[in-house]
Amino acid sequence: MKKKLNIPRDFWKEFKDRKDFDEFFNELFKEGINQMLKVEMTDHLGYEKHSKEGDNSGNSRNGDYQETIKTHLGEITVNVPRDRNGEFYPKAVPKHQSRLSDEIAEVIIGLYSRGMSTTDIQEQIEQIFGVQVDSTIVSNITNIMLDVIKEWQHRPLEEVYFVVWMDGISVKIRQNGKVINKTIYLVIGLTQEDRKQVLGMWVSENESASFWISVLTDLKARGVKDILIASTDNLAGFTEAIKSVFPLAVTQICIVHQVRNSLRYVVWKEKKEFTADMKEIYHAATLDAAEMALDNFEKKWIHKHAYAVKS
Repeated sequence: MKKKLNIPRDFWKEFKDRKDFDEFFNELFKEGINQMLKVEMTDHLGYEKHSKEGDNSGNSRNGDYQETIKTHLGEITVNVPRDRNGEFYPKAVPKHQSRLSDEIAEVIIGLYSRGMSTTDIQEQIEQIFGVQVDSTIVSNITNIMLDVIKEWQHRPLEEVYFVVWMDGISVKIRQNGKVINKTIYLVIGLTQEDRKQVLGMWVSENESASFWISVLTDLKARGVKDILIASTDNLAGFTEAIKSVFPLAVTQICIVHQVRNSLRYVVWKEKKEFTADMKEIYHAATLDAAEMALDNFEKKWIHKHAYAVKS
C-alpha cells in the first residue's frame, strides 16, 4: 500500500507575503521530518502500524508527543512517536534537540527539487541519518517519500500567471559521497487572484538559457499557457529563452538584481544613501511619482555615478 506525506493538497499553492513563503518551506520541513520519524518507529518495532505482526511482540506504538523545533525560518512542531517500553530514540530529531539543523532543512528542500535521481534522494536521506541506520530503513524512507514528491513536482498549474519570478538559492547537497554546493532554482507565479504560488524547484549544476528553456517547457506541459511578465536576473540569453516558450511574455530584471547590479559601481561609504534614493523610485505609488523620483535621482548622482544611474 502506498504511503503519502500528510501535506494539505493546497498548502503549496498560495502566498500573500514573505511570511507565507517561509511557512511553505517550514511545512516541507515538518512533513518530511514527521514521515521519517514514522518510518524510524516501524524499523524500531519491526512491523507496520496496525499489523498483526505486532501482536504479543513485547512492544508497540504508544501515540506521540509534540516537539517544537526552531528553523532558520521560524518554528515547526513535529509529532515524535512513542513506544510502550520507552526504548525509541529517534535519529532524525534526537530527543531534546531544539533546532532543526540547516543541513537537514537543505536536504528536504533538495528532495522536492526536480533533477534529483532516486540515488540522489537516497544519498540525501543517508546524509540525515549518517551511519546510524542500515540501508533498509534508508530505502524505506526513500520509497515512501518519492510518491508525494513526484505528485508535487508534476501537479497541474494555472493557465495564466501575471508575473513569474525565477531565481536560485544555494544549498549544500551530498553527491557521490561528497558535500557540494548546488543551486536550487525556484519559480514563483502571481495568479490572477493576486496570490503567489511556488510552481516548482529545480536543481542544476549551473544556470544557463538552455536550462531555463527546459524549466519553462515543463511549466507549459503542466498547463501554463501564458506569462504576462517574467522577472529574472540579467543572465545572457534569458530573454530569448523565455520568448521561445512564451513569445508574448514581457521580461524585466528583478528589482533586487537591479539594485545589486547598480551598487557594484558605487563606493562603499555612499551605498546607504544611494540605496535609499533608489527606493524612492521602486516604492513609488504611481508611475508619475516613480518618474519624478528617477529624475531627482539622476540629477543628484549622475556626475558621481553615471554608469550606475544609467543602469
